[in-house]
Amino acid sequence: MLDIKFIRENAELVKEAAQKKNIAFDVHELLSADDNRKAILAEVEAMRGKQNEIADAVPRAENADAREKLIAESKSLKEILQAKELELITAMHTWQALMVQVPNIPDMSVPEGKDDADNVEVRTWGAIPKFDFTPKDHIELMEKLDLVDFERGTKMAGFRGYVLKNDGMLLNFALWQFVLAKFVAKGFTPILVPSLVKRETMVGTGYLPQGEEDLYKTQDGDFLAGTGEVGTMAYYMDEVLRKEDFPKKFIAFSPCFRREAGSHSKDTKGLMRVHEFFKMEQVVLCEAVHEESVKYHEELATLAEEVMQDLKIPYHVVANCGGDLGLGQVKKYDIEAWIPSQNTYRETHSISYFHDFQTRRLNIRYKDSDGKLRFAHSLNGTAFPTPRPIIALVENYQNADGSITIPEVLRPYMGGKEKIG
Repeated sequence: MLDIKFIRENAELVKEAAQKKNIAFDVHELLSADDNRKAILAEVEAMRGKQNEIADAVPRAENADAREKLIAESKSLKEILQAKELELITAMHTWQALMVQVPNIPDMSVPEGKDDADNVEVRTWGAIPKFDFTPKDHIELMEKLDLVDFERGTKMAGFRGYVLKNDGMLLNFALWQFVLAKFVAKGFTPILVPSLVKRETMVGTGYLPQGEEDLYKTQDGDFLAGTGEVGTMAYYMDEVLRKEDFPKKFIAFSPCFRREAGSHSKDTKGLMRVHEFFKMEQVVLCEAVHEESVKYHEELATLAEEVMQDLKIPYHVVANCGGDLGLGQVKKYDIEAWIPSQNTYRETHSISYFHDFQTRRLNIRYKDSDGKLRFAHSLNGTAFPTPRPIIALVENYQNADGSITIPEVLRPYMGGKEKIG
């Protein structure tokens, strides 16, 4: 959420931001709603002031007739005020509904474009493997080695269900342990957060109201989050932090859920696009300084790349174009791993910064050096999700006999085993 004062002073900039992000938003409709809200509020406050004057005057009335006249005037004013207060509630709801639709301003370096096809490659890492045999896809590899069961997973959970088993399950846990140890050693605070969260935390992080169709909702009105970012950001909701404690760095683990609305025909087989998965998420809170956000954004991207480099999985990094940014993101990088069976890169990580977009919604503040309360800046980025990168791992590490070599960094977590076969 942006400050309404900033929006008023930079209406054209907000309009351009909406156009760059390909978001339908009318900033002038918001400003009109804000004018209406303020006008009604001024009337309400004036009436309340008048009521207080009358209340003070009643005991000092010169006689009974004067007192009765004041009481009658107060009663009439009260009825008008009650109607005006209801009008104010409606005006406030209209204004608030528009405020949560205001897009954040993207960084000047964000490329122009409508969707992920327009993202711009920033760098690549690792040599694309050249096999002297026809490489298999992860489904065939993992089913033949009894690492996954899609049929029974579907029987249990329905469409896109899966079961990791045997070394497939152990490989998954090895990845979690390896990544967690790496980030704890880097000074990140490990945190296990709920996936079942309140609506206000989803609104606060910017996943509502726009993304509701892609979320699972309980009968009580709560939501199943699609990333540990939601719970972690809500950890300090409505709190005032100390500047001396910045940056606050978390490595958050949680189960995640996404309905994958609108993607019914995409990646319907295998582990690429599933409804239930797990993520380790980097979350950072820092001072409200643009240069600090940029610095930590690059740091989070570097750390995520280090994981891929340690695993020796080829990848490239893209800068997301305006049309591929979310409502609150100022800038985002995607890391995409090489998938041999598809002869292309596919996304495994996203790293973003938001300035004070999320913290303003969640009311996370700190006192600066002058003692002034300011909203912190927030960033988040995938440390490692599962099971999607397992696709890249097993396909890049496959052998002619159908076995899979285990990356060296994972072998200590798998009892020293070097190969699955």
